[in-house]
Parts: sequence; structure tokens; C-alpha cells
Amino acid sequence: MADKANPSFAGKSSKGDEVLGRVQLAPEVLEVIIGIATNEVDGVATTKGNFATGVAEKFGKVFHGKGVKTDWTGDKLVIDVYCVVQYGHSIPTVATEIQRQIRHAVYNMTSLETEEINVHITGIDFDTNAESE
Repeated sequence: MADKANPSFAGKSSKGDEVLGRVQLAPEVLEVIIGIATNEVDGVATTKGNFATGVAEKFGKVFHGKGVKTDWTGDKLVIDVYCVVQYGHSIPTVATEIQRQIRHAVYNMTSLETEEINVHITGIDFDTNAESE
């Protein structure tokens, strides 16, 4: 896996331009923010992780950052999200809302601007429990 560059922010004091130090944001934190924002969108059944996260979730561990890939190209943040949509929801509407929710959450929590947010729909969830009732 390629090394992920950690974004860093120079702290400012309330008096002006006095630098207080450096704050670094771990890539995993950014992925968790994106994962939670994605799962809050109505119509998203789940995000798509890999085999290892699937096995760990069987034992009760929750991965909020699964199905999220971040890439720094220069100063630009590119986000890829892989998710499954619930049957009956409009895919373009859900995808647009995912992009809006992620952009809003990332900016409000980190002050980072996103260059692009790519939503990959990997499947549709047909909830059989709701049909049997």
C-alpha cells in the first residue's frame, strides 16, 4: 500500500500570526469521518470493505472507515467511497447526497477542501426481512 501523506495544519493564536506548533491528522481519522458521513445518508445499506474487515466484523469489531480510500495528489484530496445502496432508492440521488454529506463533514471537522469525491456503487441490498412481514 502506498504511503499516505499526513495533512498538517499550523496552529494560530488568537492574537494574530504567532505559530503555536503543528497539528497532524492521521489518514485513518479522515477515513472514519468519511465512513460515518456516508453511513448517515438515507439509502446507503453498507460500505464495502475487504475480506479482513468482513472477518473482523463477524467477531463484533466495527470499522467506520471501511470502503473508503483517500489519496493526496499535491495539496488536493481525492476520496473514493465504495458502498451498497438499499433497493428502492434512487442511485443518483443517494450518490449526490453522499458527496454532499462527505464534503460537509470533512470541511467542518478538518477545514480541508476536497478536490473530488467518487462514489462507487458496488451493489444493491434487497432486504428480505422487510418483504416477509
